Amino acid sequence: MNEPITINQQTASLITTKQAWHYRIVPMESMNGALQFYTDEATSYPSLADELELLMGKKVSLHKINSETIQQLLESYYKKEQQDDRQQNAYYHGDADSFLMHLIGEAKSLRSSDIHIEIFEEKCRVRIRIDGMLVQRYLIDKKQYPSLINKIKITANLDIAEKRLPQDGRIFYTHQNLKFDIRVSILPTLHGEKIVLRLLSNDATNIDINSLGFSPFDLHNYLDGIKRPNGILLISGPTGSGKTTTLYATLKLLNKDTRNITTIEDPIEYTLEGINQVQLKESIGLTFSTSLRTFLRQDPDIIMLGEIRDTETANMAIRFALTGHLVLSTIHTNSAWGIISRLVDMGVAPYLLASTLNSAIAQRLVRLLCPSCKVKAPFNDTLFPRKFAPYRKLQEHYLPGGCDKCFNTGYKGRKAVYEVIPIDEDLVGHIKATEYNVSALLQSKGIKSLSENAFELLEAGETSIDEIYSLLIN
Repeated sequence: MNEPITINQQTASLITTKQAWHYRIVPMESMNGALQFYTDEATSYPSLADELELLMGKKVSLHKINSETIQQLLESYYKKEQQDDRQQNAYYHGDADSFLMHLIGEAKSLRSSDIHIEIFEEKCRVRIRIDGMLVQRYLIDKKQYPSLINKIKITANLDIAEKRLPQDGRIFYTHQNLKFDIRVSILPTLHGEKIVLRLLSNDATNIDINSLGFSPFDLHNYLDGIKRPNGILLISGPTGSGKTTTLYATLKLLNKDTRNITTIEDPIEYTLEGINQVQLKESIGLTFSTSLRTFLRQDPDIIMLGEIRDTETANMAIRFALTGHLVLSTIHTNSAWGIISRLVDMGVAPYLLASTLNSAIAQRLVRLLCPSCKVKAPFNDTLFPRKFAPYRKLQEHYLPGGCDKCFNTGYKGRKAVYEVIPIDEDLVGHIKATEYNVSALLQSKGIKSLSENAFELLEAGETSIDEIYSLLIN
């Protein structure tokens, strides 16, 4: 609909807030004694008109409009007071096929990474993960839950009769201009099967390394590391800290017709034209180490490993870097310099590591405060972790509020926080000598830690103390 829809207060008062959200309807002007309602086109509820006629005592006419418009109208005219109610819990009714397609499309449009479909003793619900946090989105009638589960199983080519064992599958979603993979995981629980849908294979062509969160100084050091023709660049951080996104932003810069780039991943989360991507399949023996042996015969210039998990993979990655290849990978450690001690513990010789490591990077994702509802407040140093020494004095900070634009979480969007250590001659000497206390040396070189970069986000009012608290402890 081109023209924005407006409703006067008298018309809006024809139904209660609870009725509006429950049925996902918004009243229009009455005509010839009949009540007219806008309704969500994605809601399949054959008996809706009959039920409303019984409820209202008048004839009812329904006019379908798109889900986004009905959502905006509900948020504008039927705001809820309780936090739990404001999580926009629409009810799923009827057709499992249309609901599943609508749910996936909606999650994608909201830039969600996962969809959780769960059953409990009294209710069934759908939650979606936005900016790293789960937000409840729909409630499902327990009688209709099995049909939705079966629809997902059929679409993912899974066994609908198997309800006792976990199952894993994939769905290839195509609708209008959207095309992407979905990883399906089914887990039997006390009250039934829980499903998690992981939305994958986002097109990496839109990722821009300048918008990820690097400071100008850190970005300069990072780009110096990837411009070298050989060596290894490692990014550390926990699961979900954005390491893969950083790697693909890097591959996008390195992706030239003159280079052969090959990746081995589990799973393949992004697609990028011109790069040879391999999906890990450990069940048939296609592991990181076996793939690397084959890569050597594929004449690669650049290799990206999803993760260094074991000693064999670590040593092979080092060997590739020594023989003239550029290797990009991730590893699980708490800090950038911790990468060195971790690899030494895994059996990599310090002198080989010193000869091949270009850069050691640590990163975390921090939620950004919603600019529409963040609240300024005076700052008290007792809000910092007990042993943390603040870099500068803070007089004020911002707290999360909560509005319709951020699903009442107070946060909207995320930004990566980095610690980038370029390996120079001074640090090479420390690696060879396995000396790990280099804080003073890094500080003298102007290299900021994760905690200092996180502190700057707090200082600028972009995030809250709660979001970066764990980074200030380390």
